[in-house]
Amino acid sequence: MRVLIVLVVLGVLALVAYNSVFFTVDQTQMALVQEFGNIVREIQEPGLYARTPFTQNIVYLDKRILIYDIQPRPLITGDQKRLVIDNYALWRIDDPKLFAVTLGGNIPSAQSRLDDLVYANLRDVLAKQKLEDIVSGKRQAFLKDVARLTQEQVKGFGMKIIDVRIRRADLPQENEDAVFSRMQTERQREAALFRAEGDQQARNIRSQADKERDILLADARQKAEQLKGEGDAQALEVYANAYNRDPEFYRFWRTLQSYKVSFKEGDTIILSTESDYFKFFESLAPKAESKEGK
Repeated sequence: MRVLIVLVVLGVLALVAYNSVFFTVDQTQMALVQEFGNIVREIQEPGLYARTPFTQNIVYLDKRILIYDIQPRPLITGDQKRLVIDNYALWRIDDPKLFAVTLGGNIPSAQSRLDDLVYANLRDVLAKQKLEDIVSGKRQAFLKDVARLTQEQVKGFGMKIIDVRIRRADLPQENEDAVFSRMQTERQREAALFRAEGDQQARNIRSQADKERDILLADARQKAEQLKGEGDAQALEVYANAYNRDPEFYRFWRTLQSYKVSFKEGDTIILSTESDYFKFFESLAPKAESKEGK
């Protein structure tokens, strides 16, 4: 039993001694070895390292690219428009020793400093630009200027700015309502203009169609009258030729046609016997009497 206790105590002491002497650095980390508050060693590569026990302590720093969402804030553009900018910054620790000395190796403190600097630079740069340029592809050049200015300001803190980006650029709510109202009014005005132009074009088309219809009808009537006149002329010519060949027969035939039309069953016509209308009946009368005499 005593042997087991001794072994356990020795194991604990060995583990404490090992942790006091050796430490590991992950591939996502950097390490600073401090001795009595002074940085005596900087480690950039991952691996297992040794230190002087009890007198040296280790400060770990993140070596990855970090992203910081900056609090959305309003700013005024060069054409006096209000915008609420939601942006973020990509950065990393470039000089671990300087970062630890100036900011105590505290990432929240570094991000708080970034918040103020990036917003100030955004405000200064975008205040010289128009709204339409900020929301267009031109803003990439503006953001490069912001990143450059911020880098110059944080270089003394051992930090490096990778990029500054705008996630969203919104108008304040009251401005959005006013812009929406103006856009709605403008669209309604354009719609009314389009409808008026459409009505005008429709009236022009109908007027042109009516004009063409009247012209076609007039041409058709003229053509019909012309054809009718030509037909009547041809008919008169035919009648004249027939009359000139045998005028007596033509009169006889026309009279018979008149009898056929005039004398219908049930009709009564009273005319003088001396009328020219019955001359053909008179010419047939002697023949009828001679037949009765025989």
